[in-house]
Amino acid sequence: MSKIIAFAGKGGVGKTTVAALVIRNLARNGKAPVLAVDADPNSNLGETLGLEVNTTIGDIRENYMRDPQGVPSGMDKVNYLETLVEQALIEKPAFDLLVMGRQEGQGCYCMVNNILNKFTDKLSTSYKYMVVDNEAGMEHLSRRTSGQVDVLFLVTDYSLRGLRAVKRIHEMLPGLNLNVKSLGLVVTRAPQELNEVFLREVEEIGVPLAGIIPDDPALLSFDMEKRSLLDLPDDSPSVTAVDALLAANCQS
Repeated sequence: MSKIIAFAGKGGVGKTTVAALVIRNLARNGKAPVLAVDADPNSNLGETLGLEVNTTIGDIRENYMRDPQGVPSGMDKVNYLETLVEQALIEKPAFDLLVMGRQEGQGCYCMVNNILNKFTDKLSTSYKYMVVDNEAGMEHLSRRTSGQVDVLFLVTDYSLRGLRAVKRIHEMLPGLNLNVKSLGLVVTRAPQELNEVFLREVEEIGVPLAGIIPDDPALLSFDMEKRSLLDLPDDSPSVTAVDALLAANCQS
């Protein structure tokens, strides 16, 4: 069974960047193969990894719902959908990427969702690690058959607004079908010292501070140049901070 590292937080706080740097660390440190799952419809994990995404699980689901009778002759719907998921998987030497894509449209998706969720669960067992970049509601994680998460990082930037979004996610956790072994807070774009107001709010939320990612100008330049974060230098402040985050919170 793979070890699952998941991220959640409101849009724009840098969770996709942290997820990409975690994948970078695992891929470079003998933790391959890694399954990267982009489960945020508004996210761009593929772009941060330098990959072009052509097909998502959402595309597969919608196409099937438009034509449920379009299963090729001699193949049942389960095998058909599983084959489409395998084709949507973007394969690289140290990691693979699966993009969940759009949310559901109108209609009942229970059957197709059940097939897709069970297969992605089964697929994950072929990897040492699964890294999941979630939307704030963590819909994908809550629907997984196992509901098992080894490490869940709630990510905020250095703002009270981001922290309050983390608080809402934390309060929502007990109502989800999740078994989270370890929970931690990650602060991105942080100054050298966090001020007292921010730290008091962290204490009130009750999630342990797992790591601090400093503001890193290289991230902006890589974004402007459309370069993969996998190519960031080893001494980049964001890279060294994420390396420390994993060393402290994700020991195998």
